[in-house]
Amino acid sequence: MPAPTSHTLYWNQLPVPFHPGETIAAVLSRGGIRQWGEAVGGLQARYFCGIGNCQACLVCVDGASPVEACLTPAQDGMRLTPALATSDVVWSAR
Repeated sequence: MPAPTSHTLYWNQLPVPFHPGETIAAVLSRGGIRQWGEAVGGLQARYFCGIGNCQACLVCVDGASPVEACLTPAQDGMRLTPALATSDVVWSAR
């Protein structure tokens, strides 16, 4: 039986419990979250190579620049979102 956990991160506001020492990718995968939004080239972001080479697992942490989920340790309270916004974000050159 797995040890109880009191650590939680949030994927699109969905709470996902985790154990210390896990990467973001491991936490999301164990939590049943397999697709992490749109990726470059119109593909789906996901856990793929596990070593940061393919960058298919990019996610944003707390609204900052994308990170490789397979290399980034999970931390309590992290708020994760897809790396590429697919909403009505309007980009403008200034």
